Amino acid sequence: MSAEQDGSGYQSSNQEYEQVFEELVVIRDRLVSEGVCSQPLLAQIHAGYRDSARNLLHYLALRHRDLRPLQIRLAALGLSSLGRAESHVLATIDAVLEVLQRLTGNMTELAEPDGPTIDFSTGERLLVEHTEALLGPAAPGRGVRIMVTMPSEAADDYELVYHLLQQGMECMRINCAHDDAEAWSRMIAHLRRAELALGKKCRVVMDLGGPKLRTGPLEPGAAVVKIRPRRDEYGQVTAPARIWFYPADQPVPSPAPADACLPVEAGWLKRLAVGDKIRLIDARHSRRTLRVVDCVDEGCWAEADKTTYIVPGTTLRQRSETGKRKLRTTNVVYVTARENSLLLHPGDQLIVTRDQMPGRPEVRDSAGQVLTPARIGCSIPTVFEDVQSGESIWFDDGKIGGVVEKVEPMQVQVRITQTRLQGAKLRADKGINLPESKLSLPALTEQDLEDLSFVAAHADVVELSFANRASDVEQLQAELQRLDGRQPAIVLKIETRQGFENLPDMLLTAMRSPCCGVMIARGDLAVECGFERMAEVQEEILWICEAAHVPVIWATQVLETLAKEGMPSRAEITDAAMGHRAECVMLNKGPHVLHAVKTLDNILRRMQAHQAKKRSMLRELRLSTHSAAMKAGNGHQADNGS
Repeated sequence: MSAEQDGSGYQSSNQEYEQVFEELVVIRDRLVSEGVCSQPLLAQIHAGYRDSARNLLHYLALRHRDLRPLQIRLAALGLSSLGRAESHVLATIDAVLEVLQRLTGNMTELAEPDGPTIDFSTGERLLVEHTEALLGPAAPGRGVRIMVTMPSEAADDYELVYHLLQQGMECMRINCAHDDAEAWSRMIAHLRRAELALGKKCRVVMDLGGPKLRTGPLEPGAAVVKIRPRRDEYGQVTAPARIWFYPADQPVPSPAPADACLPVEAGWLKRLAVGDKIRLIDARHSRRTLRVVDCVDEGCWAEADKTTYIVPGTTLRQRSETGKRKLRTTNVVYVTARENSLLLHPGDQLIVTRDQMPGRPEVRDSAGQVLTPARIGCSIPTVFEDVQSGESIWFDDGKIGGVVEKVEPMQVQVRITQTRLQGAKLRADKGINLPESKLSLPALTEQDLEDLSFVAAHADVVELSFANRASDVEQLQAELQRLDGRQPAIVLKIETRQGFENLPDMLLTAMRSPCCGVMIARGDLAVECGFERMAEVQEEILWICEAAHVPVIWATQVLETLAKEGMPSRAEITDAAMGHRAECVMLNKGPHVLHAVKTLDNILRRMQAHQAKKRSMLRELRLSTHSAAMKAGNGHQADNGS
């Protein structure tokens, strides 16, 4: 007799249903208990977010354990595997339990929830409402908003702002780390004028600069200018180098692009004529000749067919085309020193100092032995009070990595561990990341506090940079209350490992305000968490924010190549499409930003038919195999009917 005939198969399935039911009841009881214990915390949450905060606490309790074995069993039984529970955690579990009760006949009474249960439609509705409150209404046919960072020229270019709004920008982002209040005012004025002209609305988002942990200055490099003509692959000159000579006592910028601009004595310059030759011996002791091709009141243009190195004091000898005029000489008055850099390789030692004395490259003896290692300062030296030996340190957006070997009173010794094979150059004013250090830096700087009065008066949204802990959010809320004016919404920029790890606490603090959001600042976050972890980190942020019904802004390097160079890469098109799972996607500035906005609008509209958060939308597939099968089926039916 088969298992089905003797009922053992039914008993086995029923036992499995019972076991899954009991496991889910235990999980549900823990969620309800978490909500009850969190009542004092929930009492501080703004009324519009209280149910969402409770759902977030339920989600965090749900994810406190590895659910994968349970998910596999649920899926095998044809039940929901809880993979889309974010916005309605308790309702999802209750729906599965209800089915299991009907299958097993187990009518165990479930614990009474600590508050209203957010059902499926309510969870989605709350996220939509909170998104509209933060970012404004969605464009027809596109639920994801587009945010654009304003370049400095937007302060004086109304047409740029007008066309950005026309192409689909819903949020204008102003970075307070650049420009000033006067420029910001003009940008906003251009936006308001464009809104009236187009009949559209756009949110103003202002990003506080926050503490900028960067490398200090370096000693100037060599004062030499290299003048090089353009050559083809055979080394033949295709275009001479162009040099602009101008009077040293009255500097005049070159009226057209120049390969070099050299200041000389005004009297000598006035005697130059078209056709004259300027002879010199360059820094490599090579004889060179320049030809004067144009003279105007402000200066003269000359051309060079050979590579030439000019230093301050280089002697220039004027010789007329006919050679009849008296030979006159002068010297190049000065040459701007080149920007210096530190060339670093794996194994090199780097000294990071706690002062702002200009850094310098390493010094080696004739045998190649290092006499003194490379040195560079730090813009916020107090951070090293929070740094421990053995912790990692990264420079220049993760291009150079190292390990802190020793922390001393006036300096930190770093051993370089990661660069490109050929080494990497570290320059002044480049970012420093300390992902493993528990930094005590406040998120709001003195400059931020000064800027905040303008932001509170003019912005719809304020972005808190370098948000690391709940106290940072509380400080911003307190400062906004102190200003006692209109209260812009708060967006937390998650750009550090510490900020990511403390996101739930910061969210629950931000939800005390009537409107809030989160930005995934993926550039710094990738350096802080590791590039290989970036994909899972941004996924977790999306999940947690959906559980809180808090909108997310997908930021950093979206369609960057397109915005800067006019042509996207395949990888960044896919990245932009992934951004559809957020509520807003941010574009950065670039000469082709209008094209980038149009492209992003197209991508987001297309993706809307395929994806909603983690849920795939099963729109009909328009593939050739599908069409062929349909045609074959129709043909078969026709044959049967004939």
